[in-house]
Formats: sequence, structure tokens, C-alpha cells
Amino acid sequence: MNVFKTHGVILSAKFLLATCICFLLSVQSLLAQDDPNSFKQDMANLEILRPKNFSTLDSIFKKHATDSLKMKSLIKASKTLDYVEGESYGLNALGVIYRNISHYEASIATHKKANALAVENDNLEFKIISLNNIGVVYRRMDLVKPALDFHTKALDFARSVENPSQTIAYNIAVSQNSIGNIYLILEQYELALKQFEKSLEIEKALSNRLGLAINYQNIGYAYESQGDLNNALRNYKLSLEFNEQINSNLGRVICYNSIGQVYIKQKKYIDAKIIIEKALQKALKINDQFYIAASYINLGWVQKEMGKLIASEDNLKKGLEVAKQFNLNLSIVEADKHLSELYDKTNNYEAALNHYKESVAVEKTINNDRNLRYVNDVIIQFENEAKNNEIKALATENQVWKTKLERNKKVFWYSMLVLAIIVGVLVALYRTRQLSQEKQILTLEQDMLRSQMNPHFIFNSLNSIKLYIINNEKENAVYYLNKFSKLIRKILVASSEKENSLEDELDTMRLYMNIENIRFSNEIDFDIHVDDNINTANIKLPSLVLQPFLENALWHGLSSKKEDKKIKLHVYRTEDEFVMISIKDNGIGRVQSEKINKDKLIKRKSVGIAITKARLANFSKDYTHDYHIDIEDLYDDNKIAIGTNVIVKIPTRSNVLRTA
Repeated sequence: MNVFKTHGVILSAKFLLATCICFLLSVQSLLAQDDPNSFKQDMANLEILRPKNFSTLDSIFKKHATDSLKMKSLIKASKTLDYVEGESYGLNALGVIYRNISHYEASIATHKKANALAVENDNLEFKIISLNNIGVVYRRMDLVKPALDFHTKALDFARSVENPSQTIAYNIAVSQNSIGNIYLILEQYELALKQFEKSLEIEKALSNRLGLAINYQNIGYAYESQGDLNNALRNYKLSLEFNEQINSNLGRVICYNSIGQVYIKQKKYIDAKIIIEKALQKALKINDQFYIAASYINLGWVQKEMGKLIASEDNLKKGLEVAKQFNLNLSIVEADKHLSELYDKTNNYEAALNHYKESVAVEKTINNDRNLRYVNDVIIQFENEAKNNEIKALATENQVWKTKLERNKKVFWYSMLVLAIIVGVLVALYRTRQLSQEKQILTLEQDMLRSQMNPHFIFNSLNSIKLYIINNEKENAVYYLNKFSKLIRKILVASSEKENSLEDELDTMRLYMNIENIRFSNEIDFDIHVDDNINTANIKLPSLVLQPFLENALWHGLSSKKEDKKIKLHVYRTEDEFVMISIKDNGIGRVQSEKINKDKLIKRKSVGIAITKARLANFSKDYTHDYHIDIEDLYDDNKIAIGTNVIVKIPTRSNVLRTA
């Protein structure tokens, strides 16, 4: 069952690395365990110094940032002192603690409090840090849109500073990295690599080992996605070196898993198993549920490849359980895919299918078209903002030419006048074209109504009903008179609407065929069959669009046949973008019908099909595909005509989906 292309379960972790401004506020906490009085002394200094910038606060409290009790004490003391920066720092540090133990809702709420304080105090650095921290949490929850919203706001603030501090410069690097990760989502790996290289340059200038670890990790992922496993492995190992230098267990877990995945793809299963087991051990130690799930799933993956199916099943189920408990959608998808492959190997096809279906369902909630369109819009916004900044810089330089511009003011206004005239002409042309189209549509609808309300049809139908009355067949007369009145009402209602549901269209066609069948002495066997997988109430099509095809089948196919007259209308689907409507008769065929028509003194000219095609063409403009009409002549084994089959393909996917 090779239906899956396996991605790393830590895909979201790699995106997380890109924007993790507070990824390791406490990366050196294990190396800097101070004596019990250290925190008290730092708090005492805080009351005196009251620093305003993040870097000074971080140099004081970084060693305490992983201790939730100390951070709560900092928050409480800062609030008492009315010291907003200290309170904001403590809230952000506490939010990171909550995030790292997968308490995401508490983390978001805490970071939002920090951001509210920064906004109230108009502290730009803390606003940027808080917004980026919120974006990180949403990334951990696989919620791309809100994550990008907050990272974009952070980038807007960072770019507004002319002479940024180191903290703000670092955030710009993080934002560049975020853009790279957006390109990764769109699978634009070359563009992503360019963004990571830009971010890497800033991190090197700042000598920021954490930022270097993050960027090398992302560069490795970009290479891995392109199938360049050697370059991917080299960059993952560089990232691991920097994580070793800053003593980051979280960074080690991420790198171990990434390296393990490359080893699996290189079929180095023993090496992969060893390093993934190390990742699991450290993930359990730091109690980060996200990476615990990732490590269990990767371990189950390599065991599956090694043929250790029982152990693989156990670890994959553990990973899936943790992922479901903490709503880690990407991990759920990966676990389900691997379990599906495992059960396929053990011939447990029902379980394999169930896990495959679950993986597809969850994956749709992550990678839907709406998210991809939103991500693409964000990229355009980033690029436009960069261009706008360049334009602003040029505008400043162009102040020197202000005198020349004043002299050219008349030329400018003349140009604007000409431009206004051109725009006016274009608008007028557009409006004229629009009115022409509306007139064409109205004409088509009027022609359609005249076609359906054919005087001969009405006259003959009423004559048939009158004949029942003359022959004292009251029940038949009442029955068909009711049918006729319903048909006329449906035609009048449908003619005022641009489109109709397929369900109503089929009901109208039943009435039409009932009335027409009177004139054929009820000899016509008319049947409608709709496949079970089609919801006719949700499918739209132009109103009364099927009538001309049924009329042709009656008068050109069956009218000259003596007996065994059948018309079968079948609604089915062979493609997701279309619904197929087949109208099949067992008449004399088109060739024989044309011969008979030529010999008639009074020829029956069918304009309904031409009108129908024009209406379908106009209807299809609102859909991603055009309509199709296929006419098939049916022959028996002796090449004798046995009828005609008309297949109308109605598009069902609206253009609105592209811009929603």
C-alpha cells in the first residue's frame, strides 16, 4: 500500500523553530543554577534599576526564566511596583513555560496579557516579543492563519524602526525565517532557502547561536523536502552542534528526530533507531508532549521499516494517543499514515483503511485551499511591504527634485486629465459590454420561455385533455389538467430564475413527460434514475435546460417509431467537477430522423438546443470548468440505428472557491 509520501512528524516543529523568538529564554538555565539568595538579590536590584529594554531584563532573569514560581513572583512584584516591563517579561517567560508543557490555551492567554501591557505602555520591543510568542503557540497548535497574523504584526512593528536594537534586529531575522517557512508550506523550496540565508546572515552578525541553530534546521528541512538528503543531514548536524553549545535539550530532541528521519530514508535503520530513542528519552525528560508524540511516531516508523511490527504498532499508538490528547494534528496525520501502512503489511485491511481515512480527514483541516490562499496572500503582503519601504526611501531622496516637479505640475495635471478621460472611456466600454451581456442573458431567458411555452405544445395538451372530457373520462381529465397546471406554473417560476436545483429540474421534466405522453397514447416508458452518491438538491443548473433534449428525443427519435418507445434519464458522476445527465432513447436515430424531416412539407425546426447551449455557456462562466454536450448514436451489432444518447456534463465547482 504505497499510497503515502511520508513526511517528518516534526514538520510543525521545524516551522515552530522559524519564529521561536523565545524558543530558549532559559537555554542556559541548567548551567546557571544560582544560590537561593540569587533571585532575591535580582529582585532587589530590579526595584532600583527598573530597566526599560528587554536585553537588560533578560540578562538579569534569564537564569530564572524556566522557574514558574519565580516568574509568578516577578509578575506580582512588578505589578506592585507598577513596573510594566518587568510584568511583561515575567508573563512572556511564564507563557513559554506553559507552551513547553503543551498548555497552549494558558500560554496564549498569558502572552496576550503581556502584549496588552506592552501596548498600554507603548513599549515596542515587548510588543514584538509578545506577538511573536503568540504566533509560536499557534504554530505548535498547527493553526497557520492566526500564527501568520501575529508574526506579520510583529514584522510590521520591527520594520517601522529606523535604528533597531539587537532585540528588534533579531526579530527581523525571525520574520525573514517565517517568510521562508511560508514558502515551505507552498513547497517553493528555492525561495525558502533564499529567505533562510538572509536570516542566517543577521544571526551570524548578532553571534546568536540559537538563531543559527534554528536556521540550519530549516535549511536542512528544505533540502530534505527536495530529496537532497546529504545536504539535509549536513545542516541538521550543524544545527545540533549549536544546540549542544547552548545546552538545549529541546533543540537536541528536534535535531535527533530530523537526523533519524534522514537515516530512515537512507535505509540506515539501526542508526535511525538509536538516535530516535535518544530523542524520545530527552523528550520524556523535558515533558514536552509535542515532541513526545513526534518521537514515539518516528520510533514506530523505523521499527515498521525494520519489520518489528508489534513494537512499531505499540509506539505508533502511543504517539497517536498523545497527539489526539493535545490536538497535534500533523502528528495525528503521520501516526495514522504509518499505522495504515503497518496494518496493510499484516493484511488487516479494515484497520488500514480506517487509519487512512482518519489521516486524510485531519490533513484536510490543515492543508485546505483556504489556508494555502491565505499563506500566499501573506507572502505577497511581505513582498509588497518591502517594496513600499523602498518606495518611501526613494520618495525622501526625491525631495531634492521638488523644484523641478513644481515646474512640471501643469504636465502632471494634463496627464491626470487624460488619464481620467481614458478611465472614463474604459468604464463606459466596460459598462456597455456588461449591459450587452445582460441583454443577451435576458434575450436567452425570453427565448427559453417562448421555447418552453410553445403554442403548439399548449394547444395540443389542452386538446388532449378536452378529448378526455368529451369521452367522459373525468378522472383522466382532472389528473392531466392538474399535471398541466403544475407544469405551466413551474415553467413560469423557473423562467424568472437564473438557475434551479437539479431536484426541481427533474420534477419539472417528469410533469413535462407526463403531459407529452398523452399525445403518444401513454406509449412512452420514461424513467429517471439518480445514483445514490448524488444530492440533487445541492446541484445547480440553468432552469428548464433538459426540456429541449427530451423534446428532441420525443419528436425526432420516437415519433416515427410504432412501438416499444423508451426514454431513460440517468444522473451520475464520473468526475468530481461534473455531474453527468444522460438522456437515452431507443428511437430511429439521427440519420433516419434527418431523412424523414427532409421529406416533410412542414419541417419542425428545433431552436431549443441552440438556446440551451448559449444558456449553459453563460452559466459555466461562474464555474471552474465549461459545460460539455456529447451526442452518441447507438447501433446494434448489425450497424442498425437503435437510438440516441445525449450526455450533458454540468460543472459543479464554483469559481467563488478560489477567492473565498
